[in-house]
Amino acid sequence: MVDTAPARPSSTTAAPATEAPNASAAGDPAAGTPVGSTDTDVRIDTTLLGELLLGRWAEDRRISRRLTKDPAVHKIEGQPVPEHRARALEQLRILVDAGAIQRPYPLEFGGQENHGGNLAAFEELTTADPSLQIKAGVQWGLFGSAVHHLGTERNHREFLPGIIRFDVPGCFAMTETGHGSDVQSIATTATYDPATQEFEIHTPFRGAWKDYIGNAALHGRAAVVFAKLVTAGVDHGVHAFYVPLRDVEGAFLPGVGGEDDGVKGGLNGIDNGRLWFDHVRVPRTNLLNRYGDVAEDGTYSSPIASPGRRFFTMLGTLVQGRVSLDGAAVVAQKIGLQIALTYAMERRQFPTGGGDEGVLLDYGRHQRRLIPRLATVFAQSFAHEKLLRTFDDVFSGREDTPQRREDLETQAAAFKSMSTWSALETLQECREACGGAGFLAENRLTGLRADLDVYVTFEGDNTILLQLVGKRLLTDFRARAPRDPASTARFVAAQAAAKLADASGLRRLGQTVADRGSLAASVTDLQDPRTQRELLQGRVDTMVTEIGLRLASAGKDRAKAAKLLNRSQHELIEAAKAHAELMQWEAFTDAIEEVAPGDTRRTLVWLRDLFALGLLEQHLDWYLLHGRLSAQRGRAVSAYVDRLVARIRPIVPQLIESFGYEPEHVRAPIALGEERARQEEAAAWFAAEAAAGRLPEQEKKPRP
Repeated sequence: MVDTAPARPSSTTAAPATEAPNASAAGDPAAGTPVGSTDTDVRIDTTLLGELLLGRWAEDRRISRRLTKDPAVHKIEGQPVPEHRARALEQLRILVDAGAIQRPYPLEFGGQENHGGNLAAFEELTTADPSLQIKAGVQWGLFGSAVHHLGTERNHREFLPGIIRFDVPGCFAMTETGHGSDVQSIATTATYDPATQEFEIHTPFRGAWKDYIGNAALHGRAAVVFAKLVTAGVDHGVHAFYVPLRDVEGAFLPGVGGEDDGVKGGLNGIDNGRLWFDHVRVPRTNLLNRYGDVAEDGTYSSPIASPGRRFFTMLGTLVQGRVSLDGAAVVAQKIGLQIALTYAMERRQFPTGGGDEGVLLDYGRHQRRLIPRLATVFAQSFAHEKLLRTFDDVFSGREDTPQRREDLETQAAAFKSMSTWSALETLQECREACGGAGFLAENRLTGLRADLDVYVTFEGDNTILLQLVGKRLLTDFRARAPRDPASTARFVAAQAAAKLADASGLRRLGQTVADRGSLAASVTDLQDPRTQRELLQGRVDTMVTEIGLRLASAGKDRAKAAKLLNRSQHELIEAAKAHAELMQWEAFTDAIEEVAPGDTRRTLVWLRDLFALGLLEQHLDWYLLHGRLSAQRGRAVSAYVDRLVARIRPIVPQLIESFGYEPEHVRAPIALGEERARQEEAAAWFAAEAAAGRLPEQEKKPRP
């Protein structure tokens, strides 16, 4: 569908994704035109915008949304843990019966080889119950995916049918109590015995127990267990093995044991537990052998000679967990914002200048606490769509190259970290913005936040993931840095000159001269996407360069380099965050280019600008200290954020509509007419009492 709003000419054709850089043409108060003079007439093509948000796999998302309207898959707030676990188990059978889980698997097993569509559909399960989404992810996104991507044809034939049909509920047993995210250091072993052609799976001490494992406490009948493969006395590093756990009655098999993790802070529909193995024997062919195999005589072979590269390649095939968590966090934020913004547009509180009570969203502070988060979730949506496309390119085999896989891993680590942290902050802000009503379980905000809490440590702790992103940035920096002494000297001199320019105030002086004391001129430049990119990119480049040069000073002294890196960890993580923010901004800008000129595009530009200036405001101290913004432009950042928020306020209902979520997805009474009905009842009562003359006369205090 094409945006039918009349096209608006832009005063520049060189800058990407911009609308009317002349502030006065856009109705900007900095140029003397009141906000709201034209903005109430903005008409977004919500169908067009909705399709843009749905992305390439729109139909897969729609199918999943139709499924999640069924009350049978909805979370029952406050349900006791045993009942919630049983309900989640049955909900997985509903998914199987609905044909909702076959998308990523090979055609010969009834699949569609649709990798991007599979994750897009699974993310939408979050609207029903995050426990359902994660439990399904454990079964088919981790357990099944490990067999699919780490195994070969022999493993597929033997294990995939039961996994897909859900005849064999399973576990993904990687994490150990003692080694959390440090998978390379796990202690569980799989020692090959050529006499019996079996592997012996063993956890030698308590810290080696597999922990926090979904489906382990009750439902798992088999697991993909990650252990160090030992054969002929040689440790070949971490590999994956298919290990049966329980019999058909649910009792542990000989040598297998475990315990329940118990009640958690959220996601209590999932039976997380601990597993241990006491010399459990499995056939040689239970090794998932795509990247490493053991012959009958115990000889080890692998298509990847380097143990380090082999390890990271194996883990890279399981990146889809991070991709789906990023998408699920975006979905949860949309639901939370839809609840809080709808309530804020209906809840009346405190007399306004005219004497009547105003709706919450007409108060400036309430707009400030929610509308910028709306802009952020749009940015995250478009960034996630790019991540899904990268994921599908790699897993479909179309662009399965080392470079593309590295890009995928970096994007997944960056976006998952940023969106899951953002989800906790946004849901908490939504909860507070709804007052006591937001604290009621029936309005879902507390439950969503509790369930998403663990997302920040699922599939890798966010801080550790951002270190991986930071190290990729340093690798790229070293690749760009010159190697010969003369070029290195020039490079270092250039960096020193740039730092001197920052410190001397030359950039600030240039901005002050260009702006001529005009707030409108400052705003106009900040609206320019070239300026936004320069500021966001410049922050990343400067931070990475400073760390890179510091580490380079260690030369070949590895001990010194390790100490310097350790001291730079905080800065490195901040650089990784800045890089993620830049990628989100770029994804937003690319999405705008897909929309024809008109109100829909104009609104997206406003949202993109709000996202960008929100980042500048958040990091304003850095930009001021590094001389990247003058004091006047620093003031203009916050002033223009306020103006954008006010401009977007009238079109919030249309933006929410573009999410495409129906009442069955939202399921919060305060966002489905309950508050509106209360307000209408109160207004009708006061009107009737006033008309009948039954209202008491108000006390009037005498003037002093």
